Amino acid sequence: MLQAPRSVAGPIALEGPPGEVVSIPTMVATTTPLPPPARGIALLLGWRRLLVTLFASGLLGLVLSASYATTPAVVVMGRAMIVGLAAMLAFGLFEQWPARLPEWTARWALQVMAVACAMPFTVLAIYLWNTGPNDPPFWQNELRLNGFISMTMTGLFFGPWIAVAALLSRSEYVARRHALERSELERKALDARLRLLQAQVEPHFLFNTLANVRELVVSGSPHAATVLDSLIAYLRAAVPRLHESVTTLEQELQLVRAYLELMHLRMPDRLQFELQVDTAALGLACPPTTLLTLVENAVRHGIDPSEEGGRIEVRVRVKDGRCLAEVRDTGVGIKASSDGLGTGLATLRERLQLVFGADVQLRISSLVPHGAVVELDFPAKASA
Repeated sequence: MLQAPRSVAGPIALEGPPGEVVSIPTMVATTTPLPPPARGIALLLGWRRLLVTLFASGLLGLVLSASYATTPAVVVMGRAMIVGLAAMLAFGLFEQWPARLPEWTARWALQVMAVACAMPFTVLAIYLWNTGPNDPPFWQNELRLNGFISMTMTGLFFGPWIAVAALLSRSEYVARRHALERSELERKALDARLRLLQAQVEPHFLFNTLANVRELVVSGSPHAATVLDSLIAYLRAAVPRLHESVTTLEQELQLVRAYLELMHLRMPDRLQFELQVDTAALGLACPPTTLLTLVENAVRHGIDPSEEGGRIEVRVRVKDGRCLAEVRDTGVGIKASSDGLGTGLATLRERLQLVFGADVQLRISSLVPHGAVVELDFPAKASA
């Protein structure tokens, strides 16, 4: 019986008896859903909006108090804050009511008008409330009338501009939120597409492996029981990883070694293999069954159809921030294959593009005198 040469440039954890795969847990990243947008009282009396209103109106009241001869600055600031709060309530009220507006009406214009109208009525209410029962109306007092006019004009000048600034800030916030929601929907769509492709890969891989074992059982090979034991141990480690979105190259290489040892038991005189892996590549992220798909493709379309069998070489290295994976086989080659390369490589290319974007290359070429080589080039990103 020919012994398959095996050389791995990496940790000793990759070595082990046929079919034994070391299971390494992986971490699955989760995303926090966006909080729902504020509505109702939460939007009308938002703490940020309240703080900005009190600060801006208090500052204007402090500046305005210099023109009041007899009224203390604290009183003027208090009145200005009351006017500011009234304008804020008017702004927030028409931000949500009415729920539907005529097509010719812009909500932002309605809000600015509401702020402008709230200013003089609130100042009028303040001055009427501060007029005692035995005092003359404030418009008969020159100082109080000047104060009323000064506060009203200041509110009419600054209030609408502050409302416009709040509208711009709100529109930017809404735009950012919509962008985040679109990004979240796109991420979920990509994740759903990746899981769909994973579901296509899983039965494809399992059926191919079980078909190989069935040939041994039908032919009455004495190695059938050993192969079945190796297959059971292998599937226990491999199947759970098929449902994960991302794994590591180290785990991939463990599965590849177990698979090649399983195939070597099935055709010991026709299959030799070798693994050459850079240590720096072991912790890199990749979709599950990335290398396994390439190796399975080489066995099924290269070694199996060949009467003489052949040799499979798996090489993985890191260069200039890229991960370069290569699977060579000295089987029948691309053109001699009767049923083509199958859907495995096409599915693998799409899965890689979903994880890494368009920055992925998958190249297939022929070897001389016979055989094929599949080269995979994708960004070298460490697994979470």
